[in-house]
Amino acid sequence: MIINSVGRMIPEQIMGYKEVIPYQSPHNLNPPEQKAPGYPGKILPGENKLLPTIEEAIKKCDLRDGMTISFHHHFRNGDYVLNMVLEQIAKKGIKDLKIAASSIFPIHAPLLEHIKNGTVSRLSCNYMLGPVAEAMCNGAFEYPVIFRTHGGRDRAIEAGEESIDVAFIGASAADKAGNFNGTEGPSACGSLGYSVSDCMYAKKVVVLTDYLVPYPLAPASVEETHVDYVIKVDSVGDPAGIATGAVRMVRDPLGLYIAKLASDVIDASGLLKDGISFQTGAGGPTLAVAKFLSEKMKKRGIVGSFGSGGITSYFVEMLQDGLFRYLLDTQCFDTVAAKSLKENPKHIEVSSSRYANPHNKGCIVNNLDVMILGATEVDVDFNVNVHTTSDGIVIGGSGGNADTAACSKLAIVVTPAIRGRMPIIQEKVLTLTTPGETVDCIVTDMGIAVNPRRKDLEEKLLAMGLPVKNIYDLKNSIEKLTGKPEKIKTTDEVVAVVEYRNGSVIDVIRKLSN
Repeated sequence: MIINSVGRMIPEQIMGYKEVIPYQSPHNLNPPEQKAPGYPGKILPGENKLLPTIEEAIKKCDLRDGMTISFHHHFRNGDYVLNMVLEQIAKKGIKDLKIAASSIFPIHAPLLEHIKNGTVSRLSCNYMLGPVAEAMCNGAFEYPVIFRTHGGRDRAIEAGEESIDVAFIGASAADKAGNFNGTEGPSACGSLGYSVSDCMYAKKVVVLTDYLVPYPLAPASVEETHVDYVIKVDSVGDPAGIATGAVRMVRDPLGLYIAKLASDVIDASGLLKDGISFQTGAGGPTLAVAKFLSEKMKKRGIVGSFGSGGITSYFVEMLQDGLFRYLLDTQCFDTVAAKSLKENPKHIEVSSSRYANPHNKGCIVNNLDVMILGATEVDVDFNVNVHTTSDGIVIGGSGGNADTAACSKLAIVVTPAIRGRMPIIQEKVLTLTTPGETVDCIVTDMGIAVNPRRKDLEEKLLAMGLPVKNIYDLKNSIEKLTGKPEKIKTTDEVVAVVEYRNGSVIDVIRKLSN
C-alpha cells in the first residue's frame, strides 16, 4: 500500500490499471512532451459519409474485441445514443469493450446486461448515477472503473492514456459531411463541449443525429474535418432529460439561508466587484447562490467578466440583465440555456478541454474568481466527497468539482449541516474527491468553517459579523443532534479508481461488504 499526501491508502498495483501515481499536490505532474496524435483521415470528391444504420458504421469502423468506444453526456438522463449503439454491437458478438463515457445516468441501465454478457468489460467516466453505479459498488465489473474530473478526462485523451478507437457522438443537428451542433432540431440540448476531444483524438468518429440539414450546417460545434460517418436515426435523445438529477434550484428556507450566507462570504472576500468571474454547481443551494449574488450585483451596478461551467436559466438571466459580459458554456443544464446558446452571441460554446484541462496552454478555470461547490460530505481537513453517499453508494463524481477548486481564488462548499439525519462533517470522508488544500470554506446552516490556510478570509468574514466557527466545534455541534454515524464496511476489493485532474490517484472506492 502507498499513502498519498492526503492520507489515503492506495494499492501499489491495481488490476487493469496503469502505473499507480499517488496524489501529491494539485499541480505537481507535468504534461507529456507530446500529445497523442489526432486521426484526420481523408475523403475524396464524391465519397459519401452518410450510412444507413449503426450496424453499417460498426462494420466501416472495423470495430473489434477489446477496443475503446466513447460517448458524451449532453443529453444526460435523456440520452438514447449509448444504449442504441451497444445494442447493435452486442448483436454483432463483439466482446471485451471499454466504454469511455463522460457520464453515466439511470437511463443507461441496459449497460448492465452488456457487462453480464461480456460485451463491455471496462468503464471510465466523470460521473455516475443510477443502477450501473449501484452494481459497480457491488463488484459488477471485472476491472475497476476509472473516475476522472471533467478536465482530467480531456487530459487523459489528449495525452494518449485514454486512446479512443471509435467515438459515437449524439448531435441534435448535422449535415451529410459531419458538421454538427446541439442547438438545432427537435432534440436540441445546447453545448456539446464534452464531445470535442473525442472528435479530435479518436481514430474514427461517428455522428448520430435525428435532424439532417442541408450542407453546410453553421455554426458547428465540431467541423466535418474530424468526422468519418453520419447516421440519421429516429431520435438521439430527449432534451427534457438534461434537466434531471442534480439540476434543481433549492426552494426551502434552510437551503436559501445557506445560499444567502455563501453570497455574503463572496461579498466579504472582496471579490464581488467589476470583472468578477463565477461558477456554481448544478443543484441545491449552489444554484440559489447565483440568485442572491445577482441581487447584490444589480444593487451596486457590478458587471462580471464571465459565468462558466454547466449553464442554467439562472445564468442566462444574469447575462440578459447585463450582470455578465459572457457565458462560457461546456454543457447546458436546461432547455432555456440551450435556447440562449443558439440566440445570444455572448453565450459561447467551449470545449471541456478549454474549460478545465490542466495540461494545456491555459484553461478557463485558471481565470475563475469564485466557485460554489456541492458535497455529499466533508471532513475536518476540508476534503470533499461528491462520489459516494453515507451508505457507500456512488451517486455522482467529480465533474468540475476538483478542477475548479484547484484554480479558483475562492472555493466555497455549500451544504446543509445534516442530510438524511447524517452529519455532513465527518472525521474522514468515505471517498476523497477534492483535496481540502484547495477548499477555502464550508458554509452550512449551523455556521461557516474557514480553512486554516485562509486566515485572511476568516478575518474578513468575522469583520462582517458572519457566523464563523472552528470546524471541530461545528462538527461537534452537528453530532449533538445526529450522533456519530457508524463507519461503512467495505472489503479490500477495489471497484473504482478516483483520479485527480492531473492523473494521480487521490483515492479508491472499495466494494461494499454484504
